[in-house]
Amino acid sequence: MKRGNFSDPTEFHLMGLSDNQELQSVLFGAFLSIYLITVFGNILIILATAFDSNLHTPMYFFISNLSFIDICFTTTTIPKMLVNIQTQISSISYVGCLTQICFVLAFAGLENGILVMMAYDRFVAICHPLRYTVIMNPKFCGVMLLLSFLISILDALLHTLMALRLSFCTKVEIPHFFCELAHILKLACSNILINNILVYLVTSLLGVLPLSGIIYSYTRIISSVLKIPSAAGKYKVFSTCASHLVVVILFYGTGFGVYLSSAGTHSTRKSAIASVMYTVVTPMMNPFIYSLRNKDMVEAFKKLISRITAPL
Repeated sequence: MKRGNFSDPTEFHLMGLSDNQELQSVLFGAFLSIYLITVFGNILIILATAFDSNLHTPMYFFISNLSFIDICFTTTTIPKMLVNIQTQISSISYVGCLTQICFVLAFAGLENGILVMMAYDRFVAICHPLRYTVIMNPKFCGVMLLLSFLISILDALLHTLMALRLSFCTKVEIPHFFCELAHILKLACSNILINNILVYLVTSLLGVLPLSGIIYSYTRIISSVLKIPSAAGKYKVFSTCASHLVVVILFYGTGFGVYLSSAGTHSTRKSAIASVMYTVVTPMMNPFIYSLRNKDMVEAFKKLISRITAPL
């Protein structure tokens, strides 16, 4: 247990990414642009998959849900940061901070779950094509999504309720642009052993195990693809997995990068900058990744634009 003056804070102070006042306007413009691009791009994907019957398949069902989660994920953090920069007030209420932690954990868990579902979808489509429509039926996809939602919510609530038992020192400055669980634990003056055990346990169960499932799925996919005699056939199959692979590498690579940087560096500001990648950049990149070189999505965008611009 740390020594210090204990208190029950009514608010925390988010110190942001930089103390340099001259950079604040640059950060405001950059993050506002990223947020608008993220929201607009992901809304386009949701509308395109909703209005184009050719995209009413399990893969695009998961992509549209991933887009919705990305909008929610960024909305949980960026607007508050923009308000703080604009008003030059860095405070966030104690309840608001814990609420933000809860939502960030929930949406991160949901994104994790959907990426696993998409890997399983590709595995079934390539390794068991004749049984694809039987296995990946709408009811099964809906149940998997609901299960992922429940697990993510329970995980987020568990971490948040465990954080409620913590006492804090008088200094409650968070060197980040949003409330992150790891930084809250570092600020606590009470014993955080149980919290740390819970973090490591959940990271193993909901981080390592799903990633292992994705790796196993792609091991089987690669094994099946290598049996295809023609190079054109191999390319066609691999191209259906390329977008998902890129998103998986971005999400897990940046997520584990933040985890390692926060554990291995004393510079919390560097850890905050690193976390921008998985909380801000990855949700912005997803619409581009799933749209570029995807003929079905491009055609759906054209139909959507025609529908919007068509005279009444």
